[in-house]
Amino acid sequence: MRILVTGADGFVGRHLCDYLRKQGDQVTEAVGPNSNLSGESLRVNVADAKGVLAAFRAARPEAVVDLAGFSSVAKSSADPASVFQVNTQGTLNILGAAKEIAPKARILLVGSGEMYGVLPVEMAATEDMPLLPLGPYGLSKAAAELAGLQFHRAHGLQVVMARPFSHLGRGQHSDFVVPSLAKQIQAIRHRVAEPVIKVGNLQAVRDFHHVDDTVAAYRVLLTRGQAGTAYNVCSGKGRTIRSLLDEMLTLSGVDARVAVDPSRLRPNEINWLVGNPRRISELGWREESSVTQALKDVLDEQNATA
Repeated sequence: MRILVTGADGFVGRHLCDYLRKQGDQVTEAVGPNSNLSGESLRVNVADAKGVLAAFRAARPEAVVDLAGFSSVAKSSADPASVFQVNTQGTLNILGAAKEIAPKARILLVGSGEMYGVLPVEMAATEDMPLLPLGPYGLSKAAAELAGLQFHRAHGLQVVMARPFSHLGRGQHSDFVVPSLAKQIQAIRHRVAEPVIKVGNLQAVRDFHHVDDTVAAYRVLLTRGQAGTAYNVCSGKGRTIRSLLDEMLTLSGVDARVAVDPSRLRPNEINWLVGNPRRISELGWREESSVTQALKDVLDEQNATA
């Protein structure tokens, strides 16, 4: 397939482009206008409708994966307008360009498990549950998904919607919790920092999986997902942040004191967020990589830069 990937220079985007090429797909990478990614990538600001149209004309895609967006849940409350401009208006521009240039293309809109908002403890979110996001990030993603559904119903676009939960692996920005912890652990291990790890809410439970499984799920959805349908991309298993930290300390052989840093506590924290993967499992997707391997990958990456 000829696949246009927006946000190709992001954490998941880099993994996805590599994976798609290994599957024999022809990939056009669309990156932000200020990206430092070299090569033949298209420079696109998804909030610019004319720029998105130009990218579609250049790529003539048979499929599109929309990964461009503001990805930090923690930072989204500081600038909600920018979050909506990229995550919602950017998706509207992609849908509009697809309608005009590539109306038969398969379009994968990547949302987030954060769109479900607060869940009762021990309840796994299913795709039929209402979306009740707490903050600007989840709300912007929910609005983008609704736009995709409207374009499917009104214009017949082949829009499939992914709702990924927490994915881990190499290349994730250190603003995110696991690479932040790994960076601190390796600094302690190399004796360039005191043996104290600063943390936020360690009791929050999330549904973690390896980013390699995330990108494999996206291709499954591109090829087998039903248009107009949403799919959770998740493990179905919940783990506390504390359990990840303990495992990372064991893997690295580091002993450290843990201290809560108020600046790392999120506003509107969701204490339990776990998904049910039944619907995507019915398409044949299965987890192939472990969370432990993802933690090792992140620790190794931070060790190389410590």
